[in-house]
Amino acid sequence: MKAIINATLVMTDHLIPRATVVIDNGRIADFGRKINTDGMEIIDAKEAYLGPGLIDIHTHSDGETFFTEDPVKVANTLLSHGVTDVLAALYFNADGETLIRQVNQLKEAASQTKNLRGLYMEAPYMNPKFGGNRENNPWCRPICREDYLPIVEAAKGFAKVWVVAPERDGIEAFVKDVKSLDPNAVFSVGHSEAEPHQIEALMPDGLKLATHHTNATGTLQKYPECRAACVDETALYNESIYTELICDKIGIHVAPYMLRLIKKIKGDDRIILIADAFVDHAPIPSDELYEGADDINFDFSGEIAGSKMILDGPCRNMMVHTGASLCQVFKYASTNPATLLGMTDRGRIAKGNVANLVLVDAEFHVKSVFLNGEQVK
Repeated sequence: MKAIINATLVMTDHLIPRATVVIDNGRIADFGRKINTDGMEIIDAKEAYLGPGLIDIHTHSDGETFFTEDPVKVANTLLSHGVTDVLAALYFNADGETLIRQVNQLKEAASQTKNLRGLYMEAPYMNPKFGGNRENNPWCRPICREDYLPIVEAAKGFAKVWVVAPERDGIEAFVKDVKSLDPNAVFSVGHSEAEPHQIEALMPDGLKLATHHTNATGTLQKYPECRAACVDETALYNESIYTELICDKIGIHVAPYMLRLIKKIKGDDRIILIADAFVDHAPIPSDELYEGADDINFDFSGEIAGSKMILDGPCRNMMVHTGASLCQVFKYASTNPATLLGMTDRGRIAKGNVANLVLVDAEFHVKSVFLNGEQVK
């Protein structure tokens, strides 16, 4: 057994200063302020903040390398930043044969990595109008069961989230086929200009997430000079829908005022921070709007294409832009994604939970990382 002592524990709604966490066989055996640690291996947290390991449900890379290029390297880099659970995101710019190869590659890699838990399928059926690198989208043709079923078969059980554009003809059949093969699959609305009724029609089948909220979503203009409700408004209106946020340091993906508005409307239980890191080697556009945007990824057309961040970065940025507390950002980056995915044994400090833990300072700089109770940083 081991004990992490002199820690400020970050709970979901409060802090416990000068506390101890006892780890036994990779799980949290006990925690609190009056713990007998006789005979245990002692790790002194030196009053730093100890929270649950970060869970990134949506990232393609570590900002330098795609998961599909070197999954072990990417997973280990993320782990060193406190990401103890990650879903590798695949993108719609790959054809069916390539997607199946990538799925199988990452399945194999999961056995060689410590924190790769599955896939986030940002493919195949989204609205071809939206998203970085959209000129390379091979999925603009009509939805066809013969095209998608081999991908779904290959990914079933390993793909945890499927992103869809609800306005696409035939999407209901795709969703039902995925759900029949994997009842636990979560669906997300993304790269879409769907109307509220189209999104809400898929909610009974498991749509409960909005992919990178306010990014790559359409604005409906039904009448001149009048803005109708679209994807972002539907996600805000429906309490059961979680909203993903890419929170970069200068507030390009989501403006700071918008972050504060989303936080006010959705509350602390329905926000999920993501990195959505991609890899393009295009320069930052010369437009002064993007000055200092060195944590954002751009494609070669000059458009935003995800970020260069790892999840501890969005946590820091969310604190700066919204005044969120450590308790809140740990919820956004650990508790809430765990709840969305049904990971009941992680995402919070609790007896019996997996001892995936991260030690940070007051500004969310990662000091130490524990995976299954073992210190990996």
